[in-house]
Amino acid sequence: MQSSARRLSAPLARCSRRHIHCSASARDLVGPPDPVSNLRPVYYDDPLPAPEAKPRPRLRHPYSLREFSDPDVSTAEPSIHDLELQYKLLRQQTDAFNHAFWTDSNLRFESAKATILQSLPSSSTPTDRDTALTHFYQQWLNQESARQEEYTAEWRRRNWDGIVLAARLEYAKLKAKFSGAGADSDA
Repeated sequence: MQSSARRLSAPLARCSRRHIHCSASARDLVGPPDPVSNLRPVYYDDPLPAPEAKPRPRLRHPYSLREFSDPDVSTAEPSIHDLELQYKLLRQQTDAFNHAFWTDSNLRFESAKATILQSLPSSSTPTDRDTALTHFYQQWLNQESARQEEYTAEWRRRNWDGIVLAARLEYAKLKAKFSGAGADSDA
């Protein structure tokens, strides 16, 4: 018992000796499926990023580094805050796009299916019902294929945009880490 307690406390002791900054991990939550779209909503744990204070260079430099960085210049790189905000908004927009598409598609599908079933005579057998639904399903797939292909192309484009934006964000964070942004010395 004592050895297991020692094993558990050893990583904590090493962590505190090294002065490692550990941040809380984000935990996104997945909700129950929507009754119409059948998609499970994701509740993201990362709040909108707070505006960052002007970073101060860590290293002493013979020239003023702020002299050459003008945020109003159109060619300036977006800040980490801007990239985080763009990434969060893109994820939310993609989720809303998916939800809207599948809600509309499923409502139209169920409505058309109900119309087919109501058009059958009351004396129809289960085999007649299955045959009518088989024809309906085939017709639905043929009718919706172009719309589905447009959706899939747009969905893939949005996902690639998200991957590229996430890579840009991580690169900006890495670049800021190595450039010394956020330190408290100036001159």
